[in-house]
Amino acid sequence: MTTPFQRARSEPQRALRRQAILDTAAAMLTEMPVAQVSLNELSRRVGLAKSNVLRYFESREAVLLELLDTACHEWLDHLGADLRSGVDMDAEAMSRGDQVAAVLAATLTERPVLCDLVNAQASVLERNVSARAAAEYKHASNANTAVLAGLVRERIPELGEYDALRFAGATFMTTGAVWIHAHPSAAVIAAYEADPDLAAARLDFIDALRQTLEVLLSGLLARAAHADSA
Repeated sequence: MTTPFQRARSEPQRALRRQAILDTAAAMLTEMPVAQVSLNELSRRVGLAKSNVLRYFESREAVLLELLDTACHEWLDHLGADLRSGVDMDAEAMSRGDQVAAVLAATLTERPVLCDLVNAQASVLERNVSARAAAEYKHASNANTAVLAGLVRERIPELGEYDALRFAGATFMTTGAVWIHAHPSAAVIAAYEADPDLAAARLDFIDALRQTLEVLLSGLLARAAHADSA
């Protein structure tokens, strides 16, 4: 049962109420996938009527997009140190590319909530927000992509700025695509378990993501080397 709504009358009070909604949604994501996070349950847990939650966020998707941006920031805040410790700068560019791919795959595997949100971004979360909210998120997403590109270029300076941005954008898209394929429905899992011929097609997230990012980086590096030699 929700508690009687008391309007937050000051900016600090509104900020606290808004943060409580975000914190509650974040806690729910540790218990269930994005698809199961409903506005009704979020409202119940935070102790507000649904209409009152909507005073702070225009939709469930707007809440989750903000959490996606926060999760990206948290990942990127730690990624620089992970790349510095996981990449040997004395190695050849291709080897460093493989090491970067391994670090990205490993650190993303450790953040299943981020991966689930990335997977839902374009197909779900951006489908029920206003143009204003979409623009705000896209600006934040572009900034996160630029940060990732800069971190990758620190380890692989052979990549140009444009190619680093292309790789960073592809990393987010690839993460979402691999995540959903590596976490199939119960029916697909049952089919894998019943048929050895199908079981070979089952993806391991970290391996599939690492291998795909290796291919992307090696291709970009090969093209850059060819352009330099032309």
